[in-house]
Amino acid sequence: MGILARFKNIMASNINALLDKAEDPEKMVDQILRDLQDNLGEVKAETAGIMAEETRAKREYDEASAEVAKLQSYAEKALISGNEDDARTFLQKKQSKAEEVAALKQAYDLAAANSVKMKQMHQHLTQQIQEMQGRRDAIKAKMAVAKTQQKINEIGNSVKNASGSISEFDRMEAKAERMLDQANAMAELNAAEKEESVEDLMAKYDTPSQNVEDELAALKAKLGK
Repeated sequence: MGILARFKNIMASNINALLDKAEDPEKMVDQILRDLQDNLGEVKAETAGIMAEETRAKREYDEASAEVAKLQSYAEKALISGNEDDARTFLQKKQSKAEEVAALKQAYDLAAANSVKMKQMHQHLTQQIQEMQGRRDAIKAKMAVAKTQQKINEIGNSVKNASGSISEFDRMEAKAERMLDQANAMAELNAAEKEESVEDLMAKYDTPSQNVEDELAALKAKLGK
């Protein structure tokens, strides 16, 4: 019963749910198939044992049935020979053996039913494993495509990031050009201010000299010189 319960649990398990939880579906399906192969070995060994039990029960039943037929034959011969007591002895033995035959028939029927069930389960599990082996190949093929797609996505993201970096580079270049233009403009303004200051300085010295001459001329005129 233990192997039967384990078999039912295996067949009732949700393989897709296991795959959804797996970090690596390829490794997971390989492990599941290894586990199923191990269980198939147990089911196969159990099936062989039950088939052997069926064979033994059949042999015992056939032997007991043959013994009943043999006792019936001897009872008939004894009665034909006029030996009623001998015939009675054979018939009594036959009745006792017939009860044994009934029990052996019941045991054989049960063993045969168990054998049929185990052979069906063995065949079903074998078919399931073969089907899953095909599904495993499909899963691995899908995983290969998925990994390729992931690489393409990663490369695409890298290209997008590179485009962003190039745009940022262009922006920094434009900013540098603006800063350079501003610096050149400031230098030009500073140079203009410097030239104006020199002229102012020259005017500073020119103006007082002119005023002194004017005052000196006015003073000469006043003094009559």
